[in-house]
Amino acid sequence: MKTSADSVRDYLSAVERESSALPADRRQELVADLTEHIEVTRTERPGTAIGEILAELGDPRTIAATALAEAGHGTAGDPARSGAGAPARRGKVHPLVPLLMLTLSLPFMMVFPDLPGPLFGVLFRITGAVLLCTSVHWVAVQKTTGVLLTAVLPTAVIGTWNLTDGPSGTPALVANLVTLALLVCTSVWLWRVRRA
Repeated sequence: MKTSADSVRDYLSAVERESSALPADRRQELVADLTEHIEVTRTERPGTAIGEILAELGDPRTIAATALAEAGHGTAGDPARSGAGAPARRGKVHPLVPLLMLTLSLPFMMVFPDLPGPLFGVLFRITGAVLLCTSVHWVAVQKTTGVLLTAVLPTAVIGTWNLTDGPSGTPALVANLVTLALLVCTSVWLWRVRRA
């Protein structure tokens, strides 16, 4: 079982690892500041779980990116974002784009059953999965779940369906509608849990 000391050590190690581009003295100062903040917060609020305190501090990657931006690393060439308090890292693609691509991949295949419908559907699904995986708006677990539910599972179901009965008749329509409902529900869930 993981103790609170282990959680703090893992968190600080992650910050140190993510901020490896900083000079050693600045990196040590950052970790010392975070350690002090954690200790002060635990003293002031003794009943608060360590996980809650670490969550309030934020993602180690974001903390490191902010420290790098303040030190003048990582935002070169963009004066609007080089100041203190600037966003650490912004997504280049709006979070709605991968969700729409993943969701619309199946309707392309259903509406245009002959080429180019399936081709566009597969391209949408692959591109949507790649954009989801490279996005800054979700954590790794959410990305993995999203890709499994919107790309891998529907592809496996459609592939299995095509190899067994073929996509004709009412059962194919029901299977496609259930798959579409899975895509929509997963996309709605991903939209709700995204980071701003």
